[in-house]
Amino acid sequence: MATGTGWVWHERYAWHDARGLLDSLGREALFEPEPSLESGNTKRRLRNLVDASGLLGELIAIAPRAARDAELRSLHGRDYVDRVRADSAEHGGDAGGWSPFGRWTYEIAALAAGGCLAAVDAVLDQTVANAYALVRPPGHHAGPAGGCGYCVFSNVALAALHLRRARGLDRVAIVDWDVHHGNGTQAAFWTDPSVLTVSLHQEDLFPPGSGTVEETGDGAGAGTNVNIPLPAGSGRAAYLAALDRVVLPALVHFQPDFILVACGLDASMNEPLGRMNLTSECFALMTERVKRAAALLCDERLVLCHEGGYSSAYVPYCGLAVVECLAGVRTEVVDPWISDARRVRELPLRAHEAGAIEAAVLRHRLM
Repeated sequence: MATGTGWVWHERYAWHDARGLLDSLGREALFEPEPSLESGNTKRRLRNLVDASGLLGELIAIAPRAARDAELRSLHGRDYVDRVRADSAEHGGDAGGWSPFGRWTYEIAALAAGGCLAAVDAVLDQTVANAYALVRPPGHHAGPAGGCGYCVFSNVALAALHLRRARGLDRVAIVDWDVHHGNGTQAAFWTDPSVLTVSLHQEDLFPPGSGTVEETGDGAGAGTNVNIPLPAGSGRAAYLAALDRVVLPALVHFQPDFILVACGLDASMNEPLGRMNLTSECFALMTERVKRAAALLCDERLVLCHEGGYSSAYVPYCGLAVVECLAGVRTEVVDPWISDARRVRELPLRAHEAGAIEAAVLRHRLM
């Protein structure tokens, strides 16, 4: 049995240019320039905290590679991939759905997708027991129709396709706890019964109207798409109840050969693009649950791929807690926000949150 936690990072991930603030029509807003909220700063700060904590020395480096055109086209199509490459070689462009990008994005986005492919290969080849891929740009909003919401190539979906088609696994499960709905991942596997897609997100946040409990897949894939839209303000009790009552039973029922997590850290209490109330402790508890599920169901095969998370002050602590749990190593770093968030930590499961979870339970008959 493999041991150790793999770690994917490349400095070029921080160099992706997500451009400035635009209005709803794609025009430059009247706004004093500053970096996009989807900036390399947050991810680099997470990497630096993992290093400063001493944990980085305990991890096993996995070198990312660029995803090949054929791999990208397996989901996104030739025209889209070619357009991103051409625009990237000039002055940038727009991948679609609020995803402006600058020069060299094609190369960096292909490296992000390829970093996730390298991570799943390392786990499957038993080089490592599990892995965290700290990649950028994110991917879960991108799908067959193109980019969306800062996402260019659908990193986790491409990793699932790689496991199915190149590595021959029968069933792959994707758990997405980004605060925004994983609409691109959902679209990629809407009719595919071999991939279970589970999205736990803030109700009707982004994309608007996306991610309802009624969206369960179609055709042969009917029932293999699970959405758990939680009310704004949900905290630790709601997220853990959703995992225990919906996500974990869905995984047990599906019996995956590999579990992927779209690990957005934007459901935190300090998030500018979400309105949830999670602390770093809760991200560790959620990671522990999927880690146990992987041990029970699929020989510990588990990879977490970084998605959203836009609080440069708090994402590093949430990410460190996740990687500590994966590695089974507790550092001496203390989350400086916890003492100020004690009431957030102790939020009970409220009636409207329990109702949202019950709706998902009933929809998928997982009681």
